[in-house]
Formats: sequence, structure tokens, C-alpha cells
Amino acid sequence: MDGSRERIVVIPTYNEIENIETVLRRVMALAPPFDVLIVDDGSPDGTAAKVRELAREFGETRIQLLERSGKLGLGTAYLTGFKRCLANGYAYIFEMDADLSHNPDDLVRLWQACVDGADMAVGSRYIQGVNVVNWPIGRVLMSYFAGVYVRFITGMPIMDATAGFKCYTRKVLETIDLDGVRFVGYAFQIEMKFTAWKFGFKIKEVPIIFTDRTKGVSKMSTRIFKEAFLGVIQLKINSFFRRYIREAA
Repeated sequence: MDGSRERIVVIPTYNEIENIETVLRRVMALAPPFDVLIVDDGSPDGTAAKVRELAREFGETRIQLLERSGKLGLGTAYLTGFKRCLANGYAYIFEMDADLSHNPDDLVRLWQACVDGADMAVGSRYIQGVNVVNWPIGRVLMSYFAGVYVRFITGMPIMDATAGFKCYTRKVLETIDLDGVRFVGYAFQIEMKFTAWKFGFKIKEVPIIFTDRTKGVSKMSTRIFKEAFLGVIQLKINSFFRRYIREAA
């Protein structure tokens, strides 16, 4: 595989017309090069049309689009994207939000952490204090103590368990049963880290500064938060009845 096909960023979108061009242009400007797979859930605001326009400019290999009919959930968007990226032979597969809360420049740092030996790199808001911009204090406290709760229940030594900015090496996603992943929101992020950790993969937290979206509408809901709260307990219980054995390389 040539270098330009080694790295790909999966970005789910729903009504991100205000942010998507900026995000894609910033990713396209990175060195080394990153491809992007946009998984759009039928955005009525023209997000997919803008992605197609940019794909004509940069090439449909660099900017790929997968369109789905309706809002099917963040977790399923990532899983669908991961499967396509694995089928296309990518070595490093990333996940990132479309709203510029994740700095595209940090993709290079996450990739480098995996090149240096990590199996999964996590863009962490809390590994060096609290690095969050534009969030109300209540949201910061909820997010921070969600991490405390996850560590207490699962024993997983990760400061930012709900982080959605990550780099997976290919072997992690090949090992996890993607069809068996059950959660769709914040709990999806926890489940992927917990499963990778239980399989014995090395997870490295890379400090980032998280900046809340300034354009568009947040997709957070009470249902998503409740799923995460209860899902952590279910993950821990289920782990008692599961064997985590990796195939020999």
C-alpha cells in the first residue's frame, strides 16, 4: 500500500454543512496525507452534496462518502465505516467529530503514538488536567466524573473513557467483533476502549485541547447519557462471561 492509502479518518455527519468544508480542507492539508471517509446519515442540509463537491476537487480516493438513509446512530456509523476501511486495507483507522471540537492537526500526533508502539491512541481531554474550551462548568464536571465512574466500575486505567477522537491500528479492529458491539452513543466509545483493553492492547492517551462546537447543533441527549451510565455496568458484567483471546500474529 502506498503512503497515501495508509491512514483514513472516519467522520460521521448529520447536518454539518457549517463545518464540513473546513474540516475536510484541514485534513487534506496534513502531512503525512490522510484519506477521509464521511458517513452521512441523510443530512437534509446538503452536507453530502458539499462532500461530493470536495471529493471532485481532491479526488474520490482522498475524500470518500458513504450515505445512509436516516439517523442510525453514531456507533453504527463508525462500525460501518471501520468495516469499509478494513476491507480497503488501511493500516491506521481514525475516528473524529465533524464539528471542529477535535483539532485535525492532532491526527498526526495520534498516528505517531501508534507508530511508536501503541495499538490505540486516544485524544484525551483529561490526561493533563482539564483541557476543554467553551463548555459550561456543569458539562465539564459531568464528563470528567463520567471518566471517574468508568474507571471505578471497569478498572480500565483510562482518564478520558468517553473520548471520541482515536486512532486504531488495524489489528485492534480486526480483533474486536464489530458485529457484536451493542452500544451507539457515549457507551460505544467506552465499549471500544474497554474491549481493546480486555484483549490486552496497548492504549496511549495523547493530550489534546477539546473546543466545543461554535456552529451547528450538538447531538448529545439524555438518552445517550443514560445508555452510557447503565452500559458501563452491563459491560463489566458481560466481561465475566467472556474470554478475551487474541489470535497469534
